[in-house]
Amino acid sequence: MKEVPDTVVCPGCDAVYARAPLAPRDVAECPRCGTELDRHPGAQQRRILPLTVASLIMFAIANLFPIVEIELQGLRSQTTLAGAVVVLSTEGMSPVALLVLATTILFPLLQLCILAYLLVPLARAHRPWGFAMLVRMMQSLRPWGMIEVFLLGVLVAIVKLSSMATVVPGPALWAFVALTVTLTAVLSFNPGAFWEMTFRQADEEDAAAAAAAAAGAGAGAEAPEVRA
Repeated sequence: MKEVPDTVVCPGCDAVYARAPLAPRDVAECPRCGTELDRHPGAQQRRILPLTVASLIMFAIANLFPIVEIELQGLRSQTTLAGAVVVLSTEGMSPVALLVLATTILFPLLQLCILAYLLVPLARAHRPWGFAMLVRMMQSLRPWGMIEVFLLGVLVAIVKLSSMATVVPGPALWAFVALTVTLTAVLSFNPGAFWEMTFRQADEEDAAAAAAAAAGAGAGAEAPEVRA
């Protein structure tokens, strides 16, 4: 199979276009169906690694420290997320415990570890081993990370319990709030940009020259519509 560099295929209508050089805030759209083909990443590629490191730190705090402390009639009780999973499993709710474990611990941690593994070598212009497989895996794991759903459930439980007992938010709860914000920013990163970071390290002027050369070589590709 012959590869044609500096071309992009529309996911909506399968039309093939020469990749257009984009200025900041530019978006390339298919002139036939209006599907977004590409957008300028701006400073996102430089921010994604610090955000990933911050998310890993917040994730560690959220899982190592108590989420809430409940005081009722002089008795105090506090638990971590892992402790809540253990309690659910011992109370005969193993499917719920497994769901909480997977969606709030395993899948988010796996996503962050994959991101860190990919981004650290890419920052040094080096392609890590298993690159293609890990990018696809990260895309598949995206719908299964539900930390924000868990956080919403905890906040609802705190509001309901506050009328019956004294509820003190723990460090893990604030870490979960920060983790929800940073993780949302991290997961908004388009996985397709990994291929840009790997195979298109040249600046925009070089990309424009390559696109013009590919178009002049008779690739038969049209130019996409670019809007600011």
